Amino acid sequence: MTGWTKREAPSYSGSRDLRHGRANFRYRSSLPTSVSGGFKRSGAQSADNAYPESRLLFLEQMGSDFPVDQYGREVTDHFTVLATTQLRLKPGVVELLDVLDQLKLPRCIATSSSHSTVQSHLSAHGLAGRFDAVIAHGDYAASKPSPDPFLTAAKRLSVEPALCLALKDSFNGVRSASAAGMMIFMVPDLLSPTPEIHSLCTGVVSDLHAVRKLILTASAAGTIE
Repeated sequence: MTGWTKREAPSYSGSRDLRHGRANFRYRSSLPTSVSGGFKRSGAQSADNAYPESRLLFLEQMGSDFPVDQYGREVTDHFTVLATTQLRLKPGVVELLDVLDQLKLPRCIATSSSHSTVQSHLSAHGLAGRFDAVIAHGDYAASKPSPDPFLTAAKRLSVEPALCLALKDSFNGVRSASAAGMMIFMVPDLLSPTPEIHSLCTGVVSDLHAVRKLILTASAAGTIE
């Protein structure tokens, strides 16, 4: 988390097969990141809290006279308007959650957004009660690409990180989940995966419908418990 919000994504391609089981799902973007659990090891984050680091980067790139605080306020205001008026789910979100319910797989949101932002976005789509936990800004020591958000999510779900599957759409999200020792499906959003990102992923899929089908296939094969 992912990403669960609507943008364009490339078509399916795989990098590693699912030799390792159990899963956890995560989402990012206008809706955060999610985690869910239950695969055997032989089967089948927004900008609101990243501003201090971004501020320094802007000043380094644009110069000390760049009006970075005014810029930050305007970007935040613009993001708030977009999130309020144009927040859309990515295709397959609800259907994927339905399958996780059917298979009784736990899932958690892991994001760099605030808890209030997460709840606002979830409530806008009637999804507030569909996750077992939310890990948001302030719940972990270091942000992505540190593994802390994903390790915290796995601990909250009482699932070993190696038995978790992370759904991500960002490079740093993939790096973070990989550092946590999780399996990863990337659902690309704005950027296609690089060779480095491909090497960290179990697979790269076009959308969440593809993830749903893979989970159902793994379940039919008995690789989900």
